[in-house]
Amino acid sequence: IDKPKYIKLTPALKREITEKLKMDWSPEQIRGRFIEQGGDCVVPAVIYSFIRQDKEEGGSLYKHLRHKRYRRRSKSGDLRGHIRNRIGIEHRPKVVELKKRLGDWEADTVIGKNHKGVLVTLTERRSRLTLIASTQTKKANVVCAAIIKMLRPYQDDLQTITYDNGKEFAYHEQVANDLNVSCYFANPYSSWERGLNENTNGLIRQYFPKGTDLQEVSQDELNFVMKRLNNRPRKTLNFETPEHLFNLEKPSVTLVA
Repeated sequence: IDKPKYIKLTPALKREITEKLKMDWSPEQIRGRFIEQGGDCVVPAVIYSFIRQDKEEGGSLYKHLRHKRYRRRSKSGDLRGHIRNRIGIEHRPKVVELKKRLGDWEADTVIGKNHKGVLVTLTERRSRLTLIASTQTKKANVVCAAIIKMLRPYQDDLQTITYDNGKEFAYHEQVANDLNVSCYFANPYSSWERGLNENTNGLIRQYFPKGTDLQEVSQDELNFVMKRLNNRPRKTLNFETPEHLFNLEKPSVTLVA
């Protein structure tokens, strides 16, 4: 398969990209929609360059990026740092992509105002079940402990966890050992590889908008949001709810808030 070419952005493409960015779409989502519609294959790096140029000219498109990744990539590769013994998503079993079995999870974090307060989020790929925990910091050991605590009740049925490339997941080996689960990492700048979790974080943001001080979020509030999300009918599940589907396929497991 030929690699996508770096094409020159036309005024029409720039207008369309600008429109989507202002709707808070990520460069990866914009690229995916272009491909789906049979249009030009604009790789994310080109869109990031466009955003960086806009910022240098006094524009504000960069403010619509979730992780503010408009910076030029360094020669060493991923700006988020090296994660020891990282196993890439290309080594993940193909069955995970089918979303036909329970036990395959995606993990990410939602960061609070002024980078204070963190929500650690987990989404089960088959049922869309969502788990959320609050931590005061995104330090790897703290995030690791939160993941283990959330998934412990489902340990017997765990299959895989797919992570974002943030350094907060650097203790992935401890999670793998404690829970006896296989862990994988999506490719840098490829959020569509964890699209379910990215979408779920967007739903969570409806309750905790950007600018929210997540240090003040209580467990009762998190339980409320989880209940709302897990009992909301999903079109992708034929309007079944995540919690009911999870219980239907694993009746022996009791959901833990």
